[in-house]
Amino acid sequence: MRSVQPSEAAYDGLRLRQWSRGAARSAGIDRRDLLRLLAAASAAGPLAGLAAPAYAAPAAGTPSAPSAPSAPGIVKPLPPEVFTVRGTNAETNFAALRRTGLLTPADRFFVRNHTVTPRIDAAAWRLTVWGSGLTGPAVEFTYDELRALPAVARTAFVECAGNARSFYATQQNQQVSGTAWTLGAVGTARWRGARLSDVLRRAGIGRDAVDVLPRGLDDEVVSDGIRLGRVRRPLPVAKALDDVLLAYEMNGRPLPPDHGHPVRLIVPSWVGIANIKWVGDIEVSAEPLVSPWNTGLYRLFGAGYPPEGSAPLTRQTLKSAFEVAPGASFPAGRRRVLTGRSWSGGAPVRTVEVSTDGGVRWRRARLRDRPRSGSWVRWSADWVPGAPGPAVLLARATDRTGRTQPGTAVHNTQGYLFDAVVRHEVRVV
Repeated sequence: MRSVQPSEAAYDGLRLRQWSRGAARSAGIDRRDLLRLLAAASAAGPLAGLAAPAYAAPAAGTPSAPSAPSAPGIVKPLPPEVFTVRGTNAETNFAALRRTGLLTPADRFFVRNHTVTPRIDAAAWRLTVWGSGLTGPAVEFTYDELRALPAVARTAFVECAGNARSFYATQQNQQVSGTAWTLGAVGTARWRGARLSDVLRRAGIGRDAVDVLPRGLDDEVVSDGIRLGRVRRPLPVAKALDDVLLAYEMNGRPLPPDHGHPVRLIVPSWVGIANIKWVGDIEVSAEPLVSPWNTGLYRLFGAGYPPEGSAPLTRQTLKSAFEVAPGASFPAGRRRVLTGRSWSGGAPVRTVEVSTDGGVRWRRARLRDRPRSGSWVRWSADWVPGAPGPAVLLARATDRTGRTQPGTAVHNTQGYLFDAVVRHEVRVV
């Protein structure tokens, strides 16, 4: 099971107990609908390779992105050599990152959309901060007012909690539900924006505030006939006042529409759903809050977890990926340099090992970046392929907490946080 910082573990456990006994307020959804969602989440189903959640039609006058033939609602081009389209989402093909440097260019950054990408005019955009956890009335910020606050920049990866989900089925023969991501639902960028803590303090956050709930401006989500509302997920006040950004730039340019324009949250090292895109309002609450995205969704259900499910997911797990296309061919006897990336939400990556014989022998890879918290590290290793035939490449990382990728991931019904070593099959010719 995952490891978290002590304060986060305490918060997670508290919210789980409060939710179980009905002591946390359901923000924007009826508790009965949350219970229906919870029941559905505890049962594994088939992977949705091309399926997407249903969504409500845009309200009259709501600007939405034009539909692309291969991925409805995504604005940017999705060339097949770079992306694999999965419903309303686009997964980056890892081989397309080989020559991109540490930062993922916006045109190669994966897209996780619950509905469609909204087109929002920054000049008309407003951020409203409100709720019982403020000492006064609601406060509104314009785009220019947000940009006038002290700016900070952070290099951080954003990763869907379901990244690598498909390997539960293909490697472990276990059924899970959700989008069949391989390893490309992750990207690292240089984000610039205002500290969420600065915004909350200017809005008058009170000492009794316990939860901060950002909400997106994309269309409302409907799943299995249940109207979930707009995407939203509470953060503990301690995290909100720590390292969270309200970002308006990505790699030195304004956020593109698919990645949150005009403003999105960046919550370093936490699961992707915490990084709300297209933020429109933030509720600051003096009572605990729950939403569909930390009750029925983004919790762990299965034999390795309590009957009521795990606490809501916070930090990401540990992974490694080769920058090599699946099934790629390598000439026998000719030296090649294998490259890849490893990352961890728990601590900087310390070492990476690779195996080119299916795990019989392991050796250290060369790290090409200085390991940093919240970012990935690139690595390389030489290989001289032997006799022609199939070959299996493996990579495993160890982070500074001492955690190493295991051979098998603990199963959960929704396929979150797969952290096992991935078998990368290639061919020697």
